[in-house]
Amino acid sequence: MNETSPSPAAALPLIGRIGIAAIFLLSGFSKLAAPAATIGYIQSAGLPLPQVAFGIAALIEVGGGLALVLGFRTRIVAAILAAFAIVTAFAFHHDLADQGQFINFWKNVAMAGGLLQVVAFGAGRFSLDARR
Repeated sequence: MNETSPSPAAALPLIGRIGIAAIFLLSGFSKLAAPAATIGYIQSAGLPLPQVAFGIAALIEVGGGLALVLGFRTRIVAAILAAFAIVTAFAFHHDLADQGQFINFWKNVAMAGGLLQVVAFGAGRFSLDARR
């Protein structure tokens, strides 16, 4: 392999970004498919302006997920998604006596940890950021 050929490890940041983005994309598109149910869930959590919160959440999840996959403004997007994961952990999964909420709380914390790795190390070679 010559010095201009990428090593197989160069694809790992892309694979990692796709893996992390998958949960945000799935969640965002699920929200868009059932807005009334999502708005009701947001209301049940006692958050103000549930329609606005729905729009913000869908935008962050779909827009952020797509940007993460593409590697566009990756460090900023990953920081926003990490903050979103922590905020949603505390807003929706704070009853740690409930096993489902306990698991989802720590899943969100783990996602934020992975996203902070992206903030620290960037998008990698196969990204729009690398082309800028």
